[in-house]
Amino acid sequence: MIASGEVSSREVTQAHLDRIAAVDGSVHAFLHVSGELALAQADAVDRAIAAGDGPGAGAGVGAAGAPLSPLAGVPLALKDIVVQRGVPTTAGSKILEGWRPPYDATVTTRLLDAGVVILGKTNLDEFAMGSSTENSAYGPTRNPWDLSRIPGGSGGGSAAALAAFEAPLAIGTDTGGSIRQPAAVTGTVGTKPTYGGVSRYGLIALASSLDQVGPCARTVLDTALLHEVIAGHDPRDSTSIPSPVPSVVQAVRRGQTDGIAGLRVGVVKQLRGEGYQPGVLASFDAAVATLTAAGAEIVEVDCPHFQYALAAYYLILPSECSSNLARFDAMRYGLRVGDNGIASAEEVMSKTRGQGFGAEVKRRIILGTYALSAGYFDAYYGSAQKVRTLIRRDFENAFQSADVLISPSSPVTAFPIGEKVNDPMAMYLNDLATIPGSLAGIPAMSVPSGIATDTGLPVGLQIMGPALGEEQIYRVAAAFESAYLAEHSALVPDRAPELEVVAK
Repeated sequence: MIASGEVSSREVTQAHLDRIAAVDGSVHAFLHVSGELALAQADAVDRAIAAGDGPGAGAGVGAAGAPLSPLAGVPLALKDIVVQRGVPTTAGSKILEGWRPPYDATVTTRLLDAGVVILGKTNLDEFAMGSSTENSAYGPTRNPWDLSRIPGGSGGGSAAALAAFEAPLAIGTDTGGSIRQPAAVTGTVGTKPTYGGVSRYGLIALASSLDQVGPCARTVLDTALLHEVIAGHDPRDSTSIPSPVPSVVQAVRRGQTDGIAGLRVGVVKQLRGEGYQPGVLASFDAAVATLTAAGAEIVEVDCPHFQYALAAYYLILPSECSSNLARFDAMRYGLRVGDNGIASAEEVMSKTRGQGFGAEVKRRIILGTYALSAGYFDAYYGSAQKVRTLIRRDFENAFQSADVLISPSSPVTAFPIGEKVNDPMAMYLNDLATIPGSLAGIPAMSVPSGIATDTGLPVGLQIMGPALGEEQIYRVAAAFESAYLAEHSALVPDRAPELEVVAK
């Protein structure tokens, strides 16, 4: 509609800014709203359209005379762990309060070149450590489906912005499930691409061997369109994959029109049953029936080492985060405490970290430092990496008998804020289904699979593919979404309850 001139990007952007002003006081999805900057970006797109540039794949307003991206002029919410030049970036931490990056992340550059309008930065667990967005130093985000409940984590802000209709597109990051788990509990779509499929340059690192930027939206097609904008090789990221961007939009069209007849869909034996909420399992069983009716061949696959995934993850992640977060030393970024001209650098560093880092960050830094210490490295970090190899082999074996694998995205629906905040182990279990895919570096997506009958809250279906197998998961997700729409006459996000308007 923007490209055809039916509505201007400024009108669409202003409508979303008005929506943010009306409901974000209740939801708290955003940490910073870039109203004037967003409207200036929208005006640039409108001028490009007026100049005669038509929609098409490729460069947008950043390249004069080139065709506009299909997403040109569409607003987006950016997780506040991806840097944008001159815009406050905190990673949800007090230690970065007031910091304005002097450069754009590669993802940010690609969004702006495509003409995507960035509305602002969204809330997250501090440095993306958490499963509920309760660990943000700036207060929790609330789930638009029930404001007394969590929106998932760590990307709860991005997911809540979508569910509250504050933005049609969002960017998340996924380390152990931080795109997929929030998508599941807010009834939205989120994809973790293959590790290295989207550049990490300009992403504030948590665990470098696990972090992955990914697209989020309310439909599979919108997610695929955004995926193609941000994906692709980046020479500034040494882990970036030097291969063509998968044709995920084409895969979605194929799933919508041709379906998935004959495709082998594997149900992971270890990712269902004990620990999973009855309403989640009922929704998953219904999703399996839907895929079967769509022509998929359902097979059960056995991944015996998945039972060790959680333990391995919580050794690898803290070890890498303890190294990455060492850079926040009060000398280079943001907060500085106790610098009275007399105190030593060590004293300033100690006081700044003591006040700047939250409890969950300190817990993981201490755990990771211990795991990497002399005499314990092989016993903890080294052993965890061996388990990671076994999990990768489980996936390789599973993909011998199935084209994609499925499971519930989260073992439970959104739980009440505060229910698990003092029980770290209970909190960590929320990522039980998503962590194996993160350790293996494979692509995975969460797509809404319905509403749990026992809580009345959204449930997500996780679809996993082999490395660089994004086209398969998008095709299956699109076919499932089409079948769900045909059966229920509306998608899950369209059924989100109305929010009371409360000014921020």
